[in-house]
Amino acid sequence: MTLADYGWNQTLRTRAAGDLASGLSAARVISEYKGQYRIVTESGFFPAEITGRMRHLAAGRRDFPAVGDWITADVRPSDGRATIHRILPRMSKFSRNIAGETTEEQIVAANMNTVFLVMALNHDFNLRRLERYLTMAWESGANPVILLSKADLCPDVAQKISEVEEVAIGVPIFPVSALQNQGREQLDPYLGKGQTVVFLGSSGAGKSTLVNWLCGEVRQSVQEVRADDDRGRHTTTSRELILLPSGGVVIDTPGMRELQLWNASDESVGHSFADIEELASRCRFRDCTHTHEPGCAVRRALDDGRLDQARYTSYLKLQRELAHVRRKTDRQAMLQEKARWKKLSKTMRKQNHH
Repeated sequence: MTLADYGWNQTLRTRAAGDLASGLSAARVISEYKGQYRIVTESGFFPAEITGRMRHLAAGRRDFPAVGDWITADVRPSDGRATIHRILPRMSKFSRNIAGETTEEQIVAANMNTVFLVMALNHDFNLRRLERYLTMAWESGANPVILLSKADLCPDVAQKISEVEEVAIGVPIFPVSALQNQGREQLDPYLGKGQTVVFLGSSGAGKSTLVNWLCGEVRQSVQEVRADDDRGRHTTTSRELILLPSGGVVIDTPGMRELQLWNASDESVGHSFADIEELASRCRFRDCTHTHEPGCAVRRALDDGRLDQARYTSYLKLQRELAHVRRKTDRQAMLQEKARWKKLSKTMRKQNHH
């Protein structure tokens, strides 16, 4: 086993050059549970914690390591432990707003090439939720791919695929069934050496079953879905990075009951709702609100049925939610920056005093 198996490459080596020259080791975070990390290095696996300085300077949860992060660490094989010094710049990251009242970014996974959005072809099938996942996948910097799991339970797979195609314009869509061993070869291009994929989907969508299927062995425990409503219980309780026999790396994540948007650019929303953005570009007025203006292409499409009202409502809801998150985030960022400077100047005063 080498770090290259986990995706280590020349770009990362260049970014870590200074730290490596000073005697630190390169590593990748493979699991995290309540501030305790497990990392993989050239010399094996180690439990790790962050330095006091890193904890002190962190402005929020995004400044702590996440599963998939590349880091530099002081590895001590003699006592079987390591200390994380620095997180290398993230190539991509999937974030959500921490559930609850606070506005804070939680990084679910980092440095993935592909986001597998898993939706089961049973009661889990929900196009509105898929639109949210897609917006966040585009924002992450990785490429979304939709896996329609439990295809063996669906009498009309082709119909479901065409419904998904209407909301996921240009995104690859693959029906798969782990039980029937169906659709595996379609996923091979995303699972080669050096590739990292993250599985995202709601509880009971079948993510852990798919991970076991790709691994060719039981890596994640799977619970039976409750028969009355097809809902699964949370099987995966913590995020974990797993090496696949095909050479790629997969990050399994707990099912998310509540997927609160963290932040998304207009571009990401535009990706997910390209049809609506394209219609809006044909409105007579550039600042059209699509409510009462003459020459509104969006209203015309809604009236003649070309644009589904539920999809448009979903688009507006996401826009409102993002505006709300941005307002809260701007305030939060201001307070965090203030706190960070306070910490820094306190540290500098202490140093000057000594």
